[in-house]
Amino acid sequence: MPLVRIDIKKNPDASYVKRLGKVVFESMKAAINVPDKDNFQVLAEHDDDHFVYDPAYLGINRTDGVVFIQITLNEGRTTEQKKLLYKTIAEGLNREAGVRPDDVFINLVEVKKENWSFGGGVAQYES
Repeated sequence: MPLVRIDIKKNPDASYVKRLGKVVFESMKAAINVPDKDNFQVLAEHDDDHFVYDPAYLGINRTDGVVFIQITLNEGRTTEQKKLLYKTIAEGLNREAGVRPDDVFINLVEVKKENWSFGGGVAQYES
């Protein structure tokens, strides 16, 4: 059960951020076996005053097209699966939305299964 947050600078194309979300979901299905319909995303666009990044941290050249992706998911994926996910997302965003691979910033937050409630005040994974 991943929860995905995607943050970008405001884009004139109203469908742009939703297209990014679609690529991320398809990448998660392919790289880390996320099931169909397990798609929960918060997609946000920000003005210049509310979107801060270093354009050269770690020698990576970022532009205003940088895409921040944070995925909260159950712990347990291997390092190899995570690397495949990063690569699959970066390649998919480049192919489908023209995002430069250097502008793809991904952060995974791993949590235990008991840290989820999908509704009703119940920890569904702990039944």
